[in-house]
Amino acid sequence: MSDTNVTNSLSTTFLGKPKTPVVYRNIKHLRDMRRQLLLKGRKVGLVPTMGALHDGHLALIRKAASYGDDVIVSVYVNPTQFGVNEDLKSYPETWDVDMKKFQDLCEEFKGNERMGRIMAVFAPKTGSMYPGLPPTSEVDGHGSFVTITPMGTVLEGASRPVFFRGVATVCMKLFNIVQPDRVYFGEKDIQQCMIIKRMIDDFHINTQLHIVPTSRESDGLAMSSRNMYLGQRRRAVATVLSRALRAAESAYLKGTTKRTDLIETALHVASTIQSQERRLPKSERARFEMDYVSVANPHTMRETDHVDKNVGAILSGALKMLPLEERHAGEDAGLNEGQTTVRLIDNVLLSPDKIKKLLSLDR
Repeated sequence: MSDTNVTNSLSTTFLGKPKTPVVYRNIKHLRDMRRQLLLKGRKVGLVPTMGALHDGHLALIRKAASYGDDVIVSVYVNPTQFGVNEDLKSYPETWDVDMKKFQDLCEEFKGNERMGRIMAVFAPKTGSMYPGLPPTSEVDGHGSFVTITPMGTVLEGASRPVFFRGVATVCMKLFNIVQPDRVYFGEKDIQQCMIIKRMIDDFHINTQLHIVPTSRESDGLAMSSRNMYLGQRRRAVATVLSRALRAAESAYLKGTTKRTDLIETALHVASTIQSQERRLPKSERARFEMDYVSVANPHTMRETDHVDKNVGAILSGALKMLPLEERHAGEDAGLNEGQTTVRLIDNVLLSPDKIKKLLSLDR
């Protein structure tokens, strides 16, 4: 159902749990619906996404519904978080599949009185989200942006200079439009979570941040919409990042607290696997490049020389799975035939009990 039928659907939708969520593309229509929810004393949870939903997204929606909230899910591929040399057009679009997942969740929630409901899918057009100047991906480009510094300039922000500017800006817009009581983000994007928390605190945004644990495949790979580009061969090697971080975590649990030692442990795992892959023929290997491994203070995302167990630290990393050099006939190479570079990120919390209180983790 689209917002062209909103006027007729609202009166019936408010009475129970819908079979399928209303899709809103018009900001005014969404705000009208939100006002009716407010007048009825309903709490609203917002789950921001860019579509291409996986089980991690569904976990966020289930967490929001577990509070009995009316859940609004945004589906919007935000252009301002993609850099000039990053291909916005390559981001996967799976609208029909996503809508089926929303419908399945609606059916699931109908059978559980303790769960809330998916009230709406907000899928705006870029012209509505950025009504002034056309959105820019230039570092020094013109426009109305939210910047969170210095936290947004390190790690992912150093590798992708406009990324967190775009994320903070679009989230500010979504928070203003939806006026959610609670917002839900995944722990996999831990630096993003920290930046959203800082933005909420610094701008006195009247919402409550919930960070949900990372959803993983059975072999430890963090779920990501970009994983569909990996294909079988690169997918098998992509676990290198989680394995490297887990090795460093194991060293920490055995008493290692020095940053350089923890990073060396992680990089040793990565370099060992990299050497093994390099010895294989081009038609069999999967190449990758490590971007960074970090041991950062959870308050600032700045590097810390030693992990204070009373504070904890965020152990994180990023790598690029490079395009396949040669393919087998009939090989499952993923979307775009294995020619898309896939950037993967992951993290492990050191002394998670200390960080849990800081980040409002839903563990």
